[in-house]
Amino acid sequence: MKPKLLIVEDEEPIRTQLKYALRDDFTLLFAEDRVAALSTVAGEQPAVVSLDLGLPPHPESAEGGLETLDQIMRTAPATKVVVLTGNGGRDSAIRSVQLGAFDYHQKPIQLNELKVVLQRAAYLQTLESDAEKRGNEPAIRFADMLGHTQAMREIFAVVSRIARTDVTVLIQGESGTGKELLARAVHANSARCNRPFVAINCGAIPDTLLESELFGHERGAYTGAHMQRKGKLELADGGTLFLDEVGEMSPPLQVKLLRFLQEREIERVGGREVLRVDARVVAATNKDLKVELQARRFREDLYYRLSVVNLTLPPLRERGEDAVLIANALLQQISKTHRRKLRFGGTALEAIARHPWPGNVRELENAVERAVLMARGKLVEARDLGIELPEQPPAPLREARNRAERAALVEALVRTRGNITQASRLLAVSRPTLHGLIGRYGVTARDFR
Repeated sequence: MKPKLLIVEDEEPIRTQLKYALRDDFTLLFAEDRVAALSTVAGEQPAVVSLDLGLPPHPESAEGGLETLDQIMRTAPATKVVVLTGNGGRDSAIRSVQLGAFDYHQKPIQLNELKVVLQRAAYLQTLESDAEKRGNEPAIRFADMLGHTQAMREIFAVVSRIARTDVTVLIQGESGTGKELLARAVHANSARCNRPFVAINCGAIPDTLLESELFGHERGAYTGAHMQRKGKLELADGGTLFLDEVGEMSPPLQVKLLRFLQEREIERVGGREVLRVDARVVAATNKDLKVELQARRFREDLYYRLSVVNLTLPPLRERGEDAVLIANALLQQISKTHRRKLRFGGTALEAIARHPWPGNVRELENAVERAVLMARGKLVEARDLGIELPEQPPAPLREARNRAERAALVEALVRTRGNITQASRLLAVSRPTLHGLIGRYGVTARDFR
């Protein structure tokens, strides 16, 4: 369950030193020369290789080491290679990074520093591997939405159950979480899917115009109304009306909307004819409508009419690995549009996984589009996304977080009696990530029996 680390080193004292320093964190493999190294890489596909550039027969020259690096990367492109070089070998180390090595470390070895570099390399290799495995997983795709966490799976399950009914749906969540996408998923899975889906943003239109936009108007209803015009509700007849930012609607319009929901009838502005309209309503808001109720800015009766089914989309920062999952899907889509073939490098995946994404999926989409335009080669890195990796927390905070993570891991395994699949669902992580956490924290069967 620990990541595999191949140590390519011809000096026995250094191999022994590394063995005792790293055996708790890695499954260790050893090679004393280049031939053995290449054979082990081909057979074991290690997550990380620690490669001494100064191997015999010409330890004073790094050319053979650079050639070995190139062969390793061709044999196992997913493997992260950390090169080791003696004093004065900094130029060769930099060349190796330019050729694709993950990082370099100069001798004499500083174990604590090298250990951090190797752990980070293994972490990023796991991220990339998990992202590739999950990239096209059909079980987590719903209409045009993607989600791996339990919260999203539950939302998709609810939509599947209620879509073919005509109940009104209220979708709540921060801006950019995908409320309109979810509304479209409701429509796409309903019996109305071949009829219009009509959207209107209630917060983007002044009150004086919103009434006309929703209900339509007759000729001469007001200055500038030169002809009769159907409103969004009429246009959505037989289909679905999506009311985005419904919390911005004024009290008088709330009354008219409530009447439609009760009677399924409307009157155009300036008209007297009562029109029957069969439109399903899906509403969305980034406001907490219960707070708006208490402040008397939103009608209680309208709230309960709209929220027959109430769905809350979690922000991206609470969706665990979904950010990487969605980013990969966006990269494929946007790369195709720009006729490029790109994939995320390790720094990009780490940045995506750790960034809080205050703008949610919308911010992520903008970052990926920027990266497609800015990427210099075939790999997208963190700098292309325009985001920076957050600083590592101070050691005491990191230790406290590690203790909390280990406790949560053990608790999940206790509750599921060691069932990895159930525990991964409970923690909202993938099975490979769970295995990695078990290895990282040294959790054994004794801990959760």
